Formats: sequence, C-alpha cells, structure tokens
Amino acid sequence: MNNTILTSAVGLQWDEVQLFIRSLRLVSNKSIIYFILNKKDNKVIENLKKYNVEFYFVEDHRFDIQKKRFSYYLNILNNINNIDKVLLCDCRDIYFQKNIFDYFFKKKINFFSEDYLIKNCPFNSNWINKTFGPKELNKLSPNNISCSGTVLGDIDNIKKYLNLIIALSKDYPYKKRLKYLLTFRRDKSGRGCDQAYHNYIVYNNFFDDKQIFSNLSGPIATVYYLKNIRFNSSYELLNNNLEPYFIVHQYDKRWDKFSEALNSFRKKLNI
Repeated sequence: MNNTILTSAVGLQWDEVQLFIRSLRLVSNKSIIYFILNKKDNKVIENLKKYNVEFYFVEDHRFDIQKKRFSYYLNILNNINNIDKVLLCDCRDIYFQKNIFDYFFKKKINFFSEDYLIKNCPFNSNWINKTFGPKELNKLSPNNISCSGTVLGDIDNIKKYLNLIIALSKDYPYKKRLKYLLTFRRDKSGRGCDQAYHNYIVYNNFFDDKQIFSNLSGPIATVYYLKNIRFNSSYELLNNNLEPYFIVHQYDKRWDKFSEALNSFRKKLNI
C-alpha cells in the first residue's frame, strides 16, 4: 500500500514550490506525489521532474483552481490503486520537518485547527455567511478555524470528504456581490470559500471516526494565528510538548518569526 500526497501548483513559480518538494523528499522518498499543473507552468514542471512526482494537467486559471482542485483530486484517486493514507495539502506555503505518514493517526480522517475562532476571523465568517447563510455562521462561529490546506485520512474517507466538498460547493455556491454578477467577473472575496465547505464538514456529523487536532500539540502547525512560536537549536518549529511539528503551514504570513529559521533550512536544502 502507498501513501499519497495531492497538491496543486497551477500558476506558481518554481521559487514558490521548491521548499515544499525539497523538504518533503528530504524526509520521504517513498510517498507518491501528484501535482495539479497547467502545461504552461513549464519551469515548475521541468524542475519537479527531478523529484519523482506525477502530474495531472488542467487548463484552469490559477484563480479558479482553489475550488476546482477537489474534483481533480477525486479524479486522481479514482484512477490509482493500492493507496493507504492520503494527504491533501497546499504547497506554496508548506514545508516538512518530518514524514507526516510516520505519525500514528488513531482516526480514519484527520483535520487540523488554528488558534483562532471562526467568529473572530472576517474572512472565514464571510465565506460561511456567503455560502450557508447567517444561521449556519452563528452555529459554526464558536469553533476554531480548521484549515482546508491540510487534510489527512485513509482513501475511503478522503474520497467521501472530496465528494462532500464537491456537492456542497454546487448546492451552496458563493453569493457574488451584485457588480460581479452583472459583469460576469470573478468576485475576489470568494477565493478561499472552500474553507466554508471544509469547516461545515468538520463541525457537522459527516464522519464517525475523525479527529480534530489542536494547533498547539498536533503534528501540523498552521502558524498565521499561532501564539507560541519557538524553535530548537536546529531551527525546527516546536509544539507545546516541545516536539518538532511534522508540517509547518503558512510560514510566509509570519516571516518576522520565520526568516532566520527558513534561511537556515534553505541552506540545508541547497536552495
């Protein structure tokens, strides 16, 4: 059985991808990695070929891929065999400190929370309000934000999760502002509304065997709202148990705290 990672790099530059892939291959040479890309992403494709990855090509614009990626993930998983665990993740703002598949997950699907309540985040609140409406926003708002940029589970539960995201996005489309409806343009405020569908799934009873990990002590750090940022002598980010996180996410939003650690890590990876 194989562990599989699915991510999208449509419209990204190589400098935005190489920390992800180099750090991943430093901790694991065995994981199967699928990158969703546009064939116009020539430089990224050329460089990724060195790291034993698979490609899934689409023609979408980078502004549209954030929501469409879930359908593509499902297509990929429906066409490959012998999969054990699956990690769905971003790549532009993630690096690996350890192999996430070495962590002992007790549940069949795992979600990862941030150190901030939905009601205190204007972005997440807006996405939920503009998809599910104020009643569901009121219900979900006391919960911590869960980030759709990292989800890990077994193949059956990940497929179920993807089917739910796809169905919800059709049943509860983001309500564009009027000027964008009239001009048939993208409403930029809707980018990221997959967060609404994700949190709706996380905090409702769709999965019997799930775990929602704390950002403070779990294996994945989503650092935008992380209060205690501390490193060991090797510049590994540590959780509240003083253990290195397996994955660090959104480090670019806290560059003031991560610049020294990332510079050291980049030297280690010859970037």
